Amino acid sequence: MSMLKYILRRVLAAVPVLFGVLTITFILSRLMPGDPVLASLPDRFDPEDYRIAYERLGLHLPIIQQYFLYIGRLFVGDWGTSFVLAQGQPVWVIVMERFPRTFDIAIFAIIIASIIGLKTGVISATNRNRWKDTVLRGIALIGVSIPVFWMGLILQYFLAYQLDWFPTANYKTAGIGDPPVITLNRIFDSLLSGRMYLITDYLHHLILPVFCLSFITIASITRQTRSSMLEVLEQDYVRTARAKGCKERDVINTHARKNALIPTVTVIGLNFGGLLSGAVLTETTFNLHGMGEALIQAIQNTDYWLLNAIVFLTTIVFIVINLGIDLIYGFIDPRIRY
Repeated sequence: MSMLKYILRRVLAAVPVLFGVLTITFILSRLMPGDPVLASLPDRFDPEDYRIAYERLGLHLPIIQQYFLYIGRLFVGDWGTSFVLAQGQPVWVIVMERFPRTFDIAIFAIIIASIIGLKTGVISATNRNRWKDTVLRGIALIGVSIPVFWMGLILQYFLAYQLDWFPTANYKTAGIGDPPVITLNRIFDSLLSGRMYLITDYLHHLILPVFCLSFITIASITRQTRSSMLEVLEQDYVRTARAKGCKERDVINTHARKNALIPTVTVIGLNFGGLLSGAVLTETTFNLHGMGEALIQAIQNTDYWLLNAIVFLTTIVFIVINLGIDLIYGFIDPRIRY
């Protein structure tokens, strides 16, 4: 099967999954306690104001009609209007404003975690039960055990409050301004507009949250890489390569590591998808105003439209990442054909 046919088949197979997630999310959101109409009205209002707002939001229609209207509008770019998080602002605008911030911390964290995690996993496997393995396994155990919000608070206290090396929170310095909106990404927009000081300030604010996320992710990548490497190092072709006189470095780098990558790539992809869907605790701890924070606020305030939009985007992200992982398998292992 050609690559294009495989991708097309996977995309078609993802359509029922996407509709299933949207349907379940729509039903559960309508069962949530709370009233979005009350959240969209001021403290004092007349019953007539409530009726008008109720009809404006389309909640007077039968639930089946609401569902099909929602699905129809969703796929043409009309994701509704948020009356809670941002009064009267389109949900699409809110998502496109917050998603790049989550994407930035996610991509930096996964790149750092992948580079370090792959290296430490190989070192741990090739030094099995020695002091290097013991130390790295201990660090990995701490990484998978420590709560990310607690690590964020500790970093804030020592590196921000005590030493004043980094900002305590937010994604930019107060009053510094924003670049012209070109690509919706702060780094690219600052670069295209020639405002390099905005990039420096932005990256300075991202160091602590990226460190938190990457440290947690490094632990899982290290553990998976070590486990895969130990399994591969016991294979016959590795023993044959050693028996033929290959250098240990070539045995590890050429024969073993590449064949141990497939399970690790899966872990990296799933971690990346989880980070893109919203690092809730990290974004809340550092007040980054990203997707995770928007998701929590949407749930707390019964903002149906924003909640459904975030779940819709998260589902697409995981579908795309899973497809990308399967395609990467073919490049890692030539025996895999589509």
